[in-house]
Amino acid sequence: MSKKKKLIPELRFPEFKNEGEWEIKSIGDIAISQSSSMALNKLELKSNGYPVYGADSIVGFIDEHQQSEKYISIVKDGSGVGRLKLCQSYSSILGTLTCLKSKNNKQYHLDWLYYLLTTVDFSVYVKGAGIPHIYFSDFKNQNVPIPNPKEQQKVAFCLSSLDELIEAHSQKLDLLKVHKNGLMQNLFPIEGEKVPKYRFPEFKKDEVWTEKSLDEVATILKGKGISKADIVEDGDLPCIRYGELYTHYKETIRTVKSYTNSNAEDLVLSKANDVIIPASGETQIDIATASCVLESGIALGGDLNIIRSKINGVFLSYYLNNAKKHDIAQMAQGIAVVHLYPNQLKTLKLKIPNPKEQQKIALCLSTLEEIITELTEKIEQLKQHKNGLMQGLFPKMID
Repeated sequence: MSKKKKLIPELRFPEFKNEGEWEIKSIGDIAISQSSSMALNKLELKSNGYPVYGADSIVGFIDEHQQSEKYISIVKDGSGVGRLKLCQSYSSILGTLTCLKSKNNKQYHLDWLYYLLTTVDFSVYVKGAGIPHIYFSDFKNQNVPIPNPKEQQKVAFCLSSLDELIEAHSQKLDLLKVHKNGLMQNLFPIEGEKVPKYRFPEFKKDEVWTEKSLDEVATILKGKGISKADIVEDGDLPCIRYGELYTHYKETIRTVKSYTNSNAEDLVLSKANDVIIPASGETQIDIATASCVLESGIALGGDLNIIRSKINGVFLSYYLNNAKKHDIAQMAQGIAVVHLYPNQLKTLKLKIPNPKEQQKIALCLSTLEEIITELTEKIEQLKQHKNGLMQGLFPKMID
């Protein structure tokens, strides 16, 4: 006869290893609910004061607060139904949220209760054919595992510290993205200007940027078809398909996602510094998406416009994606499917600085993009680490 598995987490802090099993109680035993009756109009919200929480996060501020303690909000209806948020003290919630509090703060720590509830699958309690909804009465009888208050506090501190680190990195990431956007708006000349608003000191006394049409400084080619069926995981030839410019690549392509075993002689291969733009897409603004291919010998699929020139390709891709995005979008034609042809692109007017200034702008923006990419990956790794901790720090309930 098999032994019943004990209600003990896989990961446990050393000081609690001899504490025995966690208890089983219902959510209704440890938490109480309080619905919001607020019916605020967005026009009533202000830019500062006490925060008001909506389905996603803080939606605005008001002069008076409803809650004097931290609490957990759960979206009770709409597209985000069942989503949880740990809300700060002295804040309010909209009518789309239910407020959850601990029945006994000394016995059931609120921060820990929040993390516990994130392990519950609330989707099984969602009702409604039209607008989905969930109420406290629907899930209050759900059984959950409960440790002693000291272990609750330790688990909550561990996870909240990790959340604070993720939030700090996320805020830094947002600031870097804002900084990048600001740089791109100022490093390229706006319509009617011959030089950008911001210029690196060593180029301030240089000549104005030279205006040229794209066909004066580049040759525009088309790629050759590589179908989805041609993509193989262990293929010999790296390749780029036009749809990947929307989903995978940014201004620079250093590492290629796809490979094929198609014959290279039947395809168009890249030369280092090529800039590629989709030849078809869903919308005009989306099709204005440029990427610089840094390596030679990469197969460039059909529905790709290839711009081959002596202009710094990284500089050109950032330029096209920012200052010239609207101009390129206006060239595209079509309704259901939008197309962009070489004979349209060749008329595009550009303002070009000298090669050294091109390189400086390219290095500035690509370095910043690398930092953004590294930070994005670090945040994702921290989130995965947190998910792993969550699975280990809470015991699995056995039916």
